[in-house]
Amino acid sequence: MNKIRLLWTAMRSSLWFLPSLMVACSAVLAVVLIEADSSVIDMWLSRWPRLFGAGADGARGMLSTIAGSMMSVVGVTFSMTLVALALASSQYSSRVLHNFMGSRVTQGVLGIFAGIFTYCLIVLRTIRSGNEGEFVPNLAVFFGFLLALGGVGVLIFFIHHIASSIQASSILAAVAQETLETMDRIFPEKLGQGPGDHDEEPALRSTAERNWRIVPAGETGYIQSVDNAGLLRVARDRKTIVRMERGIGEFVVRNTALASLALEDPPDPETIAALRETFGISRYRTMEQDAAFGIRQIVDVALKALSPGINDTTTAVMCVDYLSAILARLAPRQVPSSRRYEEGELRVMTIGPTFASLLDEAFDQIRGSAKGNLAVMSRMLDALQTLAGLTAIASRRRALREQVEWIAELAGRTLESAYDRARIDTQLGRVREATEAGPGSTMREQL
Repeated sequence: MNKIRLLWTAMRSSLWFLPSLMVACSAVLAVVLIEADSSVIDMWLSRWPRLFGAGADGARGMLSTIAGSMMSVVGVTFSMTLVALALASSQYSSRVLHNFMGSRVTQGVLGIFAGIFTYCLIVLRTIRSGNEGEFVPNLAVFFGFLLALGGVGVLIFFIHHIASSIQASSILAAVAQETLETMDRIFPEKLGQGPGDHDEEPALRSTAERNWRIVPAGETGYIQSVDNAGLLRVARDRKTIVRMERGIGEFVVRNTALASLALEDPPDPETIAALRETFGISRYRTMEQDAAFGIRQIVDVALKALSPGINDTTTAVMCVDYLSAILARLAPRQVPSSRRYEEGELRVMTIGPTFASLLDEAFDQIRGSAKGNLAVMSRMLDALQTLAGLTAIASRRRALREQVEWIAELAGRTLESAYDRARIDTQLGRVREATEAGPGSTMREQL
């Protein structure tokens, strides 16, 4: 199942899959319209000779012009796409290129132009004149004319789309939206507060006393996805416990530990193959089950913005804003336990993200690059205050307080202006009070 999922993910994010489907549809449409041409349709179309009265030479010339111009437009579209990819990679982060390649707009525009070219070629091939016996599929020719007009509008729209898509706000919003969708899948919303993150569960001492057998990875790459049902099925069929040694988003090297089984004897080849099948490994990370990768992309943009060569504080502040929106989605929700039980028996021990780990992923490196930057530190404190008002779980509030104290230490060490230090101290007081108070305190203060 994981191999099928990986293949489908790769095809959806490629620049050839959707355009190929559209080209195939265009070919089918051309054949259908050619076959639909009849004497009845010709009589009906002859009522408007100025629109449909072109002969074989005129129809052939028009379709040849449209086909040639569409190929030129396809080249221009590819050039614009490559320029946008180069600008996004150099200005923001190479990790955002996946979002551009997976854009349905870009794929659709390429498919439309290539489809119009294919349509015109097929219709052009059926036009006959002279000794061959004259045949002009007027309906198909007129539809080709309409497709050409539509292609002009699509080109204008694509130019607007490229100009807006390379803006920092558009890139960050797209990454944040995809990350929020991933959050909703892996952390489903539940009513009320849970008992806490799974890192606070009591440790099972009996598991340490078991004889763990390592299952090595069969290939090198990033873990894109894990089939939790498959892990449970392997554990149930072998009457054992499966323990993940690498989590989603981590890099695993071939023949190193991927997972472990609580067995007395080494696992047989069938068990190893079944366990490997539950892990989807590829050359790059995706956000299908990896919310931390979305956070990583936004953090990379912030780090590039805070680098001395760019020094774009506004973009860094926007990154903090979107990171706070992502963490705010998780703050009131319960993180699933890292242990899976079946009929009271422990079956699977997983490795997954927690609120604290995602909080560190979001703010640690940005904080390290925000030395002396009052705007970024102030916005990070605002984000922590907002998050504190959304959760009452002790471990999460403790993680928020730690972030506050680290920012306080950074501000005291790097802010040279007494005025800036006084502003930060005032804000620190408010945020510390919010992390000590209960959820909803921030909203009550605003009211």
